[in-house]
Amino acid sequence: MEPNQFNYSGPKLLNPKPFPAMKIMDDQNTKILATVGPASSSENMLLSLIKAGVDVFRLNFSHGTHEDHLAVINRITYINDKYGLHIGILADLQGPKLRVGEIEDNRLELKEGDILTFVNEECVGTMEKIYMSYDNFARDVKEGERVLVDDGKLVFQVIETNKIDTVKLKVLFGGILSSRKGVNLPNTKISLPSLTEKDHKDLDFILTQPVNWIALSFVRSADDLYYLQRRLDEVNHPAKIMAKIEKPEAIENIDSIIKACNAIMIARGDLGIEVPMERLPLIQKEVIAKCIQRARPVVVATQMMDSMITNPTPTRAEITDVANAVFDGADAVMLSGETSVGNHPIKVVEAMNRIIAETEKSYDPPVRPIAPQQSRTFLSDSVCFMAARMAEDVHAKAIVGMTSSGYTAFKVSSFRPRKQQIYIFSDRMHMLSTLNLVWGVRCFYYDRFTSTDETISDVNSILKAAEKVGKGDIVINTGSMPIHKRHRTNMLKITVID
Repeated sequence: MEPNQFNYSGPKLLNPKPFPAMKIMDDQNTKILATVGPASSSENMLLSLIKAGVDVFRLNFSHGTHEDHLAVINRITYINDKYGLHIGILADLQGPKLRVGEIEDNRLELKEGDILTFVNEECVGTMEKIYMSYDNFARDVKEGERVLVDDGKLVFQVIETNKIDTVKLKVLFGGILSSRKGVNLPNTKISLPSLTEKDHKDLDFILTQPVNWIALSFVRSADDLYYLQRRLDEVNHPAKIMAKIEKPEAIENIDSIIKACNAIMIARGDLGIEVPMERLPLIQKEVIAKCIQRARPVVVATQMMDSMITNPTPTRAEITDVANAVFDGADAVMLSGETSVGNHPIKVVEAMNRIIAETEKSYDPPVRPIAPQQSRTFLSDSVCFMAARMAEDVHAKAIVGMTSSGYTAFKVSSFRPRKQQIYIFSDRMHMLSTLNLVWGVRCFYYDRFTSTDETISDVNSILKAAEKVGKGDIVINTGSMPIHKRHRTNMLKITVID
């Protein structure tokens, strides 16, 4: 599906030409993913965030109407068109988020030892009964299992279930329960499908839009991803799938999930509630390492700069958190409330970008991929990794590739070359914005694939004209021969720019 097939209803340029290049803080390898909300949805604010360093915008379908999201998509598309940019769009599906219902006077004080009853019929919550949005709650839970509410601030224990519609719980850690608070079941294997009725409606809308990534929430196994992929295939939508890791089952099945998706998001909010908190740092490191080894982009999300929702500067712990994600090798770090509803959206992006820039000066890849001989892409993988390795050996300025599927970009990026820029050329505009999420990758449009030598000469000239390389610089060019057949990468060439 090409961009002009999408339902784009925003303003159009009669003769779109890039304006004079804006000053954008985009020299860092680790990308910034920012959530759009009331604080950041205007065209001026989106443009300011891009200038500050945002590479991809996230649309959170847990909030807002389709009309709200459409307006933002149109603005981003218009900005890309007007300024010749490739800012990506991520649509994040809500998934089976569990919640309690309305609470009387929006306040219910719970004390240790109190007994509550959760039911699956809607009602105003009191000490007598509280509505729970999950119909199969009574069937799935077992006696002794814990129930966490409001990000774990309230902790209950199941003492009785009729396996139909009623569950009795004992308060272990009390506090104030208010309306619509989220519920986590760390010990329970829930039977909810990965896509809810709301998700299906949201997906119907999303598949008419030029989004680059679709994030699936609460993934538990690779099977959760297959239906979404079938929906994409049915309408020939080019978006790639990002699996959000926020359940214990996902950690148990992480290898198959990474294999089945196009990217991973370590969503530390719900994950940090459902797994023992002391395990979270190691889980983050292990998942990032596995993603790099399989050439899957990986995003670290949740509370990275949370204090800047209200404060003009981050805490020291937040600075270190962002830096550690960079040291781990994450492709992108994500901002949620900081940019969607925060008081300082531009300042938070600028601060994050400065932390990334300083950290990358000392970045040394903790893990690098290898090309398994049993892989059907073994030969192409080897060429991509050799291009990155050779670039380091000969002190090249850049690694340059052409792609239609994104394969070359994913593979070269996963090697995490220390000092070389990665420039990727494609004739698919949608792919250029998709790759804007990937570590170190910068994209250019190119559609003249004639001969290999002519194409290499062309793209090198484009980079020289853009002042990305200069006379005497060494460049590693990758490509496929014969070029017109657009096969996977099968050759590389060392070029000295003249």
